Amino acid sequence: MLSNILSKVFGSRNQRLVKRMSKTVSRISALEEGLRALSDEQLQAKTGEFRARLTSGESLDDILHEAFAVVREAGWRTLKMRHFDVQLIGGMVLNQGKIAEMRTGEGKTLVATLAVYLNALPGKGVHVVTVNDYLARRDAAWMGKVYHFLGLSVGVINSSGGLGPDSSSFQYDPADSGNESGHPHLRLVARKQAYDCDIT
Repeated sequence: MLSNILSKVFGSRNQRLVKRMSKTVSRISALEEGLRALSDEQLQAKTGEFRARLTSGESLDDILHEAFAVVREAGWRTLKMRHFDVQLIGGMVLNQGKIAEMRTGEGKTLVATLAVYLNALPGKGVHVVTVNDYLARRDAAWMGKVYHFLGLSVGVINSSGGLGPDSSSFQYDPADSGNESGHPHLRLVARKQAYDCDIT
């Protein structure tokens, strides 16, 4: 009974988290107009700027709002898809290592670009796991446009295959027709080459 009263007064734990994250959403949105005015080259240069700042001692949390704003703008420029505010919150939840429940069609794949980009900046590699090989290839070909635009490499390692070039490892390449993968822009590569990408 006491927990019900406290929840009514202060909100549930999730409501409090969302309220706190809404402040960061406002910071992200405040950068939108300035980023929209940048050329593609200036926007792409942000990846190098973020990496330099991380090397100088800033943390991922320090640059989160800026990095998310850059991904939001890159998503619009490459896919004509703009992250909604609730998707920015989903990206923050993922970045904290938590699970964000989203229904089919609510933009899980787009949400992931936020946390994936941010965590790829230190150069240690980020692994994205999907439920099947088809979705791994589809999502890499689809969201690879955003990551490639921002200067990151994207690889796919499917569940079958060995270490050499085979039918299970690919790298995003905007010039590739996708005949080998069944998805445009995925070039067949050795498993190690796919694994060495910024995002796998």
